[in-house]
Amino acid sequence: MTATPPARRVLLAAPRGYCAGVDRAVIAVEKALEQYGSPIYVRHEIVHNKYVVQTLEKKGAIFVDATAEVPEGSIVMFSAHGVAPVVHEEAAQRKLATIDATCPLVTKVHKEAVRFAKEGYDILLIGHEGHEEVIGTSGEAPDHITLVDGPDDVAKVEVRDESKVVWLSQTTLSVDETMETVDKLKEKFPQLISPPSDDICYATQNRQIAVKQMGEEADLVIVVGSKNSSNSVRLVEVALGAGAGDAHLVDFADEIDEAWLEGVSTVGVTSGASVPDVLVEGVLEWLTKHGFEDVELVKSAEESITFSLPKELRRDLRAEAAELVAKAGGTNAG
Repeated sequence: MTATPPARRVLLAAPRGYCAGVDRAVIAVEKALEQYGSPIYVRHEIVHNKYVVQTLEKKGAIFVDATAEVPEGSIVMFSAHGVAPVVHEEAAQRKLATIDATCPLVTKVHKEAVRFAKEGYDILLIGHEGHEEVIGTSGEAPDHITLVDGPDDVAKVEVRDESKVVWLSQTTLSVDETMETVDKLKEKFPQLISPPSDDICYATQNRQIAVKQMGEEADLVIVVGSKNSSNSVRLVEVALGAGAGDAHLVDFADEIDEAWLEGVSTVGVTSGASVPDVLVEGVLEWLTKHGFEDVELVKSAEESITFSLPKELRRDLRAEAAELVAKAGGTNAG
């Protein structure tokens, strides 16, 4: 008698995809294009997602790596990851009208850095070197901040005064790895204090909890997200750590390799905080065509947080930019 093959099913994480900060940033670009017309310049990718960036480019957004690439008198938007004060200064020097789409949760970390620096603390910023959010936060208090890139970095950390040390973190990290780093730092600096509230974003935590739940049952976890998205990359790591047989990061459904499905009966699906749900729907359709029709929701939390749009969208920024250029012209002429 032939054994019946196990039923093929999909575990779909909830929550997944857009967080409130990403939703706000993407809508901010769309609103700016509606109100002011193209081009709207955006310093770095508004969020770390290939599809979102390509979609906004088609609508008239121009993504640049440096403020110097933005023509004088233009409108520039700062991405959800935040920028250092020096970037605001550069924009003012180039007579640019600015829209700040920094996620409010990142802004909170910036304010913490400024406050602790004023109080004379050494700030140990847990995060990944080169990530835009880390660069922006470090720029708020460069003389006081030391980057700690994971537990293995702790040994080389030095501070001026062990009685005045605080840790902060990038908002998109793995909760478990961050706490491992914090524990090691506390061993080295027993008087280390913690931020007033958790720096790791609620959405990052919720998505990791859902992945942990389904990772225990999944033979394969597919995370929809871009390779430069820190929180998406972390979801792959969390899935494997939770016991998933295999886990992969894909931008689009056509990147899934059929070989991944060999011997697989349960596939977990989730997406990073900068991923629109249309991309997840594409993955579910692909899986349906390959025999995975039964979809079960794995729900870890309800999310109802929303953020208001940047206040600059309530002003006439084209007129403001023109006025800045005109004033500069008048000054130069005199």
